[in-house]
Amino acid sequence: MAMQRSLAKHLGRKLLVNNRSDRKQPMARSCGVFINHRSIDTKRSVAGLLYDYFLRLNLHPFLDSKNMKPGDKLFEHIDSGIRSCKIGVAIFSPTYCNSYFCLHELALLMECKKKVVPIFFNVKPSELAVLDDGICPAKELQRFRGALEEAKYTVGLTFDSSNGDWSELIRNTTDIVVKSLIELEVEEESKRRSSLPTSITGHHLI
Repeated sequence: MAMQRSLAKHLGRKLLVNNRSDRKQPMARSCGVFINHRSIDTKRSVAGLLYDYFLRLNLHPFLDSKNMKPGDKLFEHIDSGIRSCKIGVAIFSPTYCNSYFCLHELALLMECKKKVVPIFFNVKPSELAVLDDGICPAKELQRFRGALEEAKYTVGLTFDSSNGDWSELIRNTTDIVVKSLIELEVEEESKRRSSLPTSITGHHLI
């Protein structure tokens, strides 16, 4: 736990610096972790608990009910949060696939090539499916189904709220998120260094 808090504190400082630089763009709302969830299933349970825990660790989480205020435009701010986030946590629940917003957020996370950590909350991956309600355009259905299939075949966490260990779920999810953020930071730093001129990195061509 101490190691987790230490690593999270370091990441929090890095994310805060990035957020400050993003303020030059008023439409951008940078976040570290975007929580994709179905409110009626999980807002008062796993989504809310993860948000509070990530917030205490200074990981700059995004949860629509916490980060948005009356008058905000849904797609504008949610899409901005997804594009600026480092990682997504997708909480799949029994009525998840009934929500256009959930599926749109998942598809955008995938299209933006964000790493997504799936949590299968009171539902099995095989039970998740995007149904044609006759209203959603065929192009959107294809987009949603592709994103859902990609998520279903991503290693994630499963949880049964009737007999699962809540503290273990929060702890395991946080461990995965922190480790993933560290990996992304190392990768970004490596790319940054490789893009610098050789005279700056200290290497000279002969």
